[in-house]
Amino acid sequence: MGIVLAIVVLSQFPFYYYVWNWPQSWVDLCGKGRDPSKIMAYVGHLLKIIQFISLFSVSSFHWPPPLYFWPLFAFGQFLNFRVYQLLGEAGTYYGVRFGKTIPWVTEFPFGVISDPQYIGSIMSLLACLPWVPFQYILLWILGYVFMIRVESKEDASTRAKPLN
Repeated sequence: MGIVLAIVVLSQFPFYYYVWNWPQSWVDLCGKGRDPSKIMAYVGHLLKIIQFISLFSVSSFHWPPPLYFWPLFAFGQFLNFRVYQLLGEAGTYYGVRFGKTIPWVTEFPFGVISDPQYIGSIMSLLACLPWVPFQYILLWILGYVFMIRVESKEDASTRAKPLN
């Protein structure tokens, strides 16, 4: 059961790696007239739901949570919300890799924190340590660190050409 859960926890990262490195393939797979960022968001949400279900299956909840839960979880979710608010769906789901023009903003948290969406997710995961076994949290965090590294190298010449 542990190996299956580990695979499920890591399931989203090969998908994101594929889409980041071969965006034209993803655009082609989505088809003409379909928004690759929106389809990527749907797939990402499905993978995230599967991840959460797998973590709930090994979690043991108790109340109240430790005091460090509230600031970690709240600030982590704030960062995630702020990134989505500033960039929108296309900015959050690799729109720039699909040939879209994304207005890169310099408002907080950009310029203050590198990769704020991943830092926010990591903070939220760390907040859940009292309930979820450490190895699953660590595995998920390592996946985010892997994606931070992958996304740090963006070659504009490998961006996809939109299908119109």
